[in-house]
Amino acid sequence: MGKFGVMKAAFTPAYGPADILETRDVPMPTVGAHDVLVEIRATPVTAGDVRMRAGDFPSITKVARLVLGLFRPKNPVQGTMFAGRIVEVGAAVERYAIGDDVFGFTMHGAYAEFLAMPEDGAMAKMPSNMGYDEVAAVPYGAGTARHFLRDLGAVKRGDRVLIVGASGGVGRFAVQLAKHMGAEVTGVCSRRSFELVRSLGADHVIDHASEDFTRNGQRYDVIFDVAGVKSFGGVRSSLTDKGRYLTLLISVCVLLQMAVTRIFGGRRALFGVALDDRKGMEELRELMQQGVVRPVIAERFPLERIADAHAAVTAQRSHGSVLITRIADTPGRDPKPQRWASNFA
Repeated sequence: MGKFGVMKAAFTPAYGPADILETRDVPMPTVGAHDVLVEIRATPVTAGDVRMRAGDFPSITKVARLVLGLFRPKNPVQGTMFAGRIVEVGAAVERYAIGDDVFGFTMHGAYAEFLAMPEDGAMAKMPSNMGYDEVAAVPYGAGTARHFLRDLGAVKRGDRVLIVGASGGVGRFAVQLAKHMGAEVTGVCSRRSFELVRSLGADHVIDHASEDFTRNGQRYDVIFDVAGVKSFGGVRSSLTDKGRYLTLLISVCVLLQMAVTRIFGGRRALFGVALDDRKGMEELRELMQQGVVRPVIAERFPLERIADAHAAVTAQRSHGSVLITRIADTPGRDPKPQRWASNFA
């Protein structure tokens, strides 16, 4: 554990570019009676993490900063997804024991050697067939994709699903989950990502640079715009009569379209917030254990190079998860084998 009650963590002193991040000694988290202390072994740098560091929240930046911090983050140790091992349990904890390998979601604090989590928080035991790096790379994209496709889009067997941004962090899991749900899946991505997207289960691929899917005469039951490049009006003619348009980006226009299409029926515009909880993590664990979802890992960095990891995600230079790994690496603790980790650049 941290020497003299401190640990290493990535610190965000103010909103700004990637190089504003620093590695500092910070106080160890306090473990309450119903909490566990997780020794973090891996955490991804997600698109959401990049927006938090930059203080850039499309359409709602001013409102978001009132909540999260006007000039600097209220919680300077960021990071939301993690995988690691429990090294301490509170006196009243019943669900977990020291030595359990776990993964989960937190609002902040995963860019550190240790993290305190409530035992009933958004956390579950790791599947037996995947290692720390792999598991840490799954919840952000897979949890979001599952919520949008299953809960909002109501995808069912036989549906035709088109995913815009199929090679991205959410798109890669959307392809896998839509296929698992029995859909015919079309992925829109760059030509260099065709092999990757097909390997994840896409039946068809479209090069976004050379073909406009709204003009090819095809119609889809669900269009999931992960990349935020198409509007509901722009894709409406490509939806079936009861088709659903899903977007990750909220705006006043989208909210109005949601209200209008709900009243009048037919083609729908839909947006929602994927809320992570313990049940959701346990569902993801089952999907990983069954081999339904697998991550694509592009790059790994140590905690001391957190700024480089953020720069890599900001530049979108590789199609795959960027991870901070071996954050707390206790000798003798061997991670599970990395069976599925891929390196598509």
